[in-house]
Amino acid sequence: MDLRLFCIGFRTYGAARWLGKVVACFLWLVSPAMAGEKVTVLALGDSLTQGYGLPKEAGFVPQLRGWLAARGIAADVINGGVSGDTTAGGAARVAWSLTPEVDAMIVALGGNDLLRGIDPAESRRNIATILEEAAAREVRVLLVGLRAPGNYGAEYKTAFDAIFPELATAHGALYAPDFFEGLGEGDPAVLQPYFQPDRIHPNAEGVARIVESLGPHVVELIEGAQ
Repeated sequence: MDLRLFCIGFRTYGAARWLGKVVACFLWLVSPAMAGEKVTVLALGDSLTQGYGLPKEAGFVPQLRGWLAARGIAADVINGGVSGDTTAGGAARVAWSLTPEVDAMIVALGGNDLLRGIDPAESRRNIATILEEAAAREVRVLLVGLRAPGNYGAEYKTAFDAIFPELATAHGALYAPDFFEGLGEGDPAVLQPYFQPDRIHPNAEGVARIVESLGPHVVELIEGAQ
C-alpha cells in the first residue's frame, strides 16, 4: 500500500473507518478462500480418512472441518473414507461419489495397497482412473501421497513412491507428499504417542498434527476451486 494514500485516507475518513477498510482488504488479499463462495470438498480415502478407531469428532474430516472453520475458510468437507478401501475400491466408486455439488476432491488412498503388497503398477492405474474421472467433471484435486516402507525391497519402494508426484504432475493435480508428514520423521518409537495401539492409525492428537500439515494444501485446493 502507498503510504501517502494511507495518510490521506486517515485524514479524510477518520482512523477507525480507514483502518477497518485496510484490515478487510488485507484479509481478502491474504486468503481469497475467506471471501469466496462456499466450496464442497470430497475426501476420498480409506480408514485414515474415515476416522477408524476414533470418536466421530476426532476423525480426519471433522478435525479438518474445524481447522478450516477456525480460519474463516468457506468449505464443506464430505467424509468419503471407507475403511479397508484400496485404490481399486476408490476407482470403482469415484464416479458415483462425485455428486454434482462437489467442487474439489482430496484423494488419500494407497495405504491398504501397501499392506497387501499390491503391484505399484496396479495402484498407479487406479489412481490415474480417479484423476481422469475428476478431470472429466472439472473437479480440482489434491493428491496426498504415501511413502512405502522398505520391507518390500528398494525396487517396490521406488515404484510406489513415484506414483503420487508423477500422476499429480501428469493430471494437473495439487500434491502433498505424505499423509503422515505432520507427525515428523525419525525413530518410529518417538512417533508412537501419535498412534493408536495398532500402530497404523493415528490417534486424535496425531490427526490434529496431520490436519495442521495438510491444511494449507487444502486451502490452496479450495481457492483454486472457487
